[in-house]
Amino acid sequence: MRYPIIIHKDKDSDYGVTVPDIPGCFSAGNSIDDAIKEAQEAIECHLEGALMDGETVPPATDIETHQADFDDGIWALVDVDLSKLESKSKRINITMAERVLSMVDESAEREHETRSGFLAKAAISYIQRNNG
Repeated sequence: MRYPIIIHKDKDSDYGVTVPDIPGCFSAGNSIDDAIKEAQEAIECHLEGALMDGETVPPATDIETHQADFDDGIWALVDVDLSKLESKSKRINITMAERVLSMVDESAEREHETRSGFLAKAAISYIQRNNG
């Protein structure tokens, strides 16, 4: 999932980061690149805490949704793999058509994912699109 962030800098300060889709999630860094890396870590930590508390993960919206709320700054997108946040895995057995399985495997390989990781990301994406 790609969360928009806004990077801002005041004179004599580091680069501050706000994550509009995740209230209370902020970060900072010495450079723009550092600020983006730190923002990803902050988002992952914030979302992992929400998942551990049984809360739902807020959906990511597009930058245009938030632009009117911020006067200036640099917008960026931070990619967060939600399937990696859940620390506990559970083995399951599913059945699907061979043709569909082949399509899943081809897509997973293109994305440099395992079959399980790809299916988890696809399921999360589908759920958030339809329940967001």
